[in-house]
Amino acid sequence: MEYQATGQTPSGYLNPGYSISSEVGPGMSAPPLSEGPSAPTFNIDFDSVPGYEGTVAGGGGGFLPPPMPSFPNPPPPQPEPSQAQWNIPSISEDTAREALALYASSKCCYSSAPAKDGVITNMEAFNTYRYRLETFTESRSTEWSQKPYHGEPVDAFTQPIPGPWDIIAQAPTLFKDSKQVIKVPYTSSMKNCHYCMGMGRVACKQCAGAGNKVCWVCHGSGNNHGDERNCHHCNGRGRENCTPCHGQGSTECSTCHGRRQLLVNINLTVKWTNNSSDYIVEQSSGLLLENLNQVTGKELFKDAQYLVYPVMGFPDLNVVSAAERLIREHQTTYSATSRILQQRQTIELIPITKVTYKWKGKSHIYFVYGNEFKVNADNYPATCCCTIM
Repeated sequence: MEYQATGQTPSGYLNPGYSISSEVGPGMSAPPLSEGPSAPTFNIDFDSVPGYEGTVAGGGGGFLPPPMPSFPNPPPPQPEPSQAQWNIPSISEDTAREALALYASSKCCYSSAPAKDGVITNMEAFNTYRYRLETFTESRSTEWSQKPYHGEPVDAFTQPIPGPWDIIAQAPTLFKDSKQVIKVPYTSSMKNCHYCMGMGRVACKQCAGAGNKVCWVCHGSGNNHGDERNCHHCNGRGRENCTPCHGQGSTECSTCHGRRQLLVNINLTVKWTNNSSDYIVEQSSGLLLENLNQVTGKELFKDAQYLVYPVMGFPDLNVVSAAERLIREHQTTYSATSRILQQRQTIELIPITKVTYKWKGKSHIYFVYGNEFKVNADNYPATCCCTIM
C-alpha cells in the first residue's frame, strides 16, 4: 500500500491562524520562522476503518457497542428448598448497653451516665432484608492520541487493524472498577503539527510576533519624561525587546515542542465498572433506611454467574419482586452500551433493635443496628455545648 505525503491532519484537528506582525522598531526585526516540515507525513483516513468511525482528538469517539455474546444464557435455576431459618435472635441487654456506652464515648461532650445508669425497659427487633445486585461490565471507547515525533517507526495499515472489541485486555478482579488504555496496533502515523502548521514555532502572543514592544518607561516616545534626553531604558528607540520570546518574535510550539511533526495513533480505553443497586425492605422501627447504608448484615444468600435469575423460594415477597425488577433493569440498561461479564446477587439480614430505657425518670429510645452494632440516638439526654478556646 502506498501513502501520499501531505500536510493534512486527522479529523477533529483545527488549524489556528498564524501571523507575524510587521510592526518592529528601528534595528529590531523579528527573524523568520523555521522552514516547513523536515519529513513527509501520511494522509490516512481512519474513518473508513470498521469500528473506528467518528474517532476524534481528545473527546473520544463515544462508547462502542459490544458484540453479541458468543455463548448462550445459562439454564434457569430450579426453585430452592425452603430455608429453615431466615431470622437471627435479638441482641442481649448487655450488648445494647455496651453499644450505647461506646457511642457516648465517641461523641464530644456526651456524658456516659445514661449508658451506665439508665434502665432498659423494652427491646424490639425490627430485622430487615437488603437485596443487592451487582453487574460487572466492560465498556470500550476510542480517541486520537498525539505526542511530539522523535523518529519512532510508524505502522499505519502495515497489517489489518483489529476491531475495538478484538483487542485483548487484561481483565481485573471481578467486581472491582478499573481502567486500561491500549494503543491500537497499526494506527500510528506521522502528521504535520496542526498548531504551528509544521513550523515548530508560533508567533509570540506578548509582542504579536514583532520581537519587541512599546517601551513601558517612555511609552514609545524615546525621550525621558519632561526633557529631550533619550529614554535610558530603550536608548531612545521607543521600543524594547520582548522578554518571553527573547526578541525573536516567536516561541517554541507547545504542541510539538519544536519537532514540527506529531506521532498520532488511536488509543482504546477499556473501563471495567461494578454497577450496584440495593433494595432494603421497609421496616416500622422509625430508623431511617439511609442509616443502613453504613453497616453490613448477615449474608443469607449469594449467587454469582454470567447472568443471574431472580431468587426463588424466599419468604419475603418484597425481596422477590425487587430482584425481578433490578435484574430486568440491569440487563436491559448495561447490555446496550457495554459487555456484561458477571452478575452477583446477595441477600443480607440486617439486625435492628429498638431499645427503650429510663434515665432520671424520663423514657428515651435508641437503635442498635448492623453487624457493627452501630447506634443511632438522635435525642441522647446528656449532651452539653462545649466552647474550645
